[in-house]
Amino acid sequence: MANLFPEAAGDSWSAAGLDEQESVGDAVAFGRSWRFDFDAGEFVMTPTGKIAPADEIAAWKIWCEKAIRTPRYRHLIYSRAYGQEFEELIGQGYSRAVQESEIRRIATETLMVDPRTLSVDGFVFDWQEDGCRFACRVKNIREDELLVEGSVT
Repeated sequence: MANLFPEAAGDSWSAAGLDEQESVGDAVAFGRSWRFDFDAGEFVMTPTGKIAPADEIAAWKIWCEKAIRTPRYRHLIYSRAYGQEFEELIGQGYSRAVQESEIRRIATETLMVDPRTLSVDGFVFDWQEDGCRFACRVKNIREDELLVEGSVT
């Protein structure tokens, strides 16, 4: 069995024949979940009336969508690290540049909490009268990409 706390170079995961990307990707469990339709606000059902399962990548995508839509600290079921803090951003008198910077920071922090997420970038902003809609590109450790959309009002 490999040493969980390697001290010497010969004891590392890389020396065991795994390159660093494989060891990181294999060490993080993606798991499964249930499919959810965010537009309808309900779980996707199979023709037999059961909740449709989501595979590993779809489960990660659902997690990302849900995390970016969930206000932090509002629901006791979630840890204090889960969700975003957009609520008090608009209407504080900050310039658009500052608000966009904060949206980038908050969205990145929200999505990077999950060990499956590798990067968050490519932000695009669309300012409207009642707030700001944004989209960003999220990549997981298996190099799968997702476009996540959110809004701040």
